[in-house]
Amino acid sequence: MTAIHLPTTAGLGEIYSLRNPACAPTFKGQTLNRIAYSAAHVVASPFLENDPWLTPAIDWDSTMAYRQYLWDLGLGVAEAMDTAQRGMGLGWSEAKILIDRTLALAKHHPNGSVVCGIATDQLPEKKTYSLAEITDAYVEQCAFVEERGGQAVMMASRALAATAKSPDDYVRVYDIVLKQAHRPVVLHWLGEMFDEKLRGYWGSTDFESCLKAVMGIISAHTSKVEGIKLSLLDKDKELVLRRQLPPSVKMFTGDDFNYAELIEGDDAGFSHALLGIFDAIAPAASNALVALAQRDAHRFREILDPTVPLSRHIFKAPTQFYKTGVVFLAYLNGHQRHFQMVGGLQSARSVAHLVELFRLADQAGVFRDTDLACQRMRTFLQSVGFDK
Repeated sequence: MTAIHLPTTAGLGEIYSLRNPACAPTFKGQTLNRIAYSAAHVVASPFLENDPWLTPAIDWDSTMAYRQYLWDLGLGVAEAMDTAQRGMGLGWSEAKILIDRTLALAKHHPNGSVVCGIATDQLPEKKTYSLAEITDAYVEQCAFVEERGGQAVMMASRALAATAKSPDDYVRVYDIVLKQAHRPVVLHWLGEMFDEKLRGYWGSTDFESCLKAVMGIISAHTSKVEGIKLSLLDKDKELVLRRQLPPSVKMFTGDDFNYAELIEGDDAGFSHALLGIFDAIAPAASNALVALAQRDAHRFREILDPTVPLSRHIFKAPTQFYKTGVVFLAYLNGHQRHFQMVGGLQSARSVAHLVELFRLADQAGVFRDTDLACQRMRTFLQSVGFDK
C-alpha cells in the first residue's frame, strides 16, 4: 500500500496510506445514454514572459492534449467557460483562440463533441452599457462560434446584471440573441455563489420570479434552446426547473454538489451533465456513465457517489476558487508538469485545503497513477516548506 507523509494544520507530519488503486478507464466507444460535457480548464505556461495578474500565458499544447484526453474518455468538452477561468484571468481575446483551436481539433476526433461559452466579456467592466451594446456583444460572440461550426452556451453576463432593471430587460436581450442564432443554444443560469456580480440575475433574487423569466424565454424560443444548465448547487430547484421544461429542451445539471442523483434521475426524468467537476474526476465520471449506459445504476452510484465529498470540498465557499482544486488534480494526475495557473490563481486555496483534497481524491478513486500522485504531492509540499 502506497503511503505518504502529509502535514496537519499545525505543520506536523502524519502518515496517510492510500486506499484505492489507480482508476482504469472502461470507455471503449460505447454509446452513452446521457450527454456529458466536462467544462475544461486551461494549462498555464510558467516560462513565458508576462504579467501573470494581467495577461495570461497559456501552454496551448498541454491545453489541447487535455481536451483530447476528455474525448478519449467519452466526455464532451464545454469550452471557454468558467472552469477555463473565463472572467478570472481568461478574457475574450484568449477565449477566441481557445475556441478556434478546440473546434478545429474536434473535427479530427471520433468523439469530438464541443459546446462553447459566449458572454459579453469583450466589454470592459469599468463602465456600464446599454442593452443594445450588451446584445451586440452576445451576438458577436455567438457568430464567432457558429462561423466555426460550434454550438453556443449562452453564459450569464456581468454587464447585463449591472444594467438590467427588470426581468423584461433580460427577456429583451435573450430574445434578440436567440432569434439570430443559427443553431440551438444552451442557456446557463449561474448563481451568485460562483460570481457575486451575478446577484439578481434574471431581474430578481427570488427563485420563483427568476424561474418565471427563464421559462418565458424558453417557451418563446423552444426551437432555439437545446437545453439549460443550472448552477445553483440546489437539487430541489433543479428538479422544479427540470419538470417544467418542454420535452425537446434538455436539463444539464451544473450542480457540483448533487450531480450523481440528478444524472441518475427518477421516474419523472433525469439530467444530462455540463459540469466543472467532471474535469477533475474525468476517469470516474466516464466509468460511471459507461455503467449507467449498461443499465447498471448500482454500479453507476458505486463509482460516482465517492466523488461527491471531493466535489463538495473543491466547490466549497468561496466557490469561485474551485478552479484551483481542478488544476491541482490535473497536476497530480500528470496532465501538466507544474501547479501554476492563469492569473496566479494557484494561491487561491490554502495548503490545508489541498492536502484534504489529496485525501478525498484518493478516497474517490480518481488518481490515474497513485505513485505519480504521491510524487507530485511531495514536490508540492516541499515547495511550501514541508519536507518529510
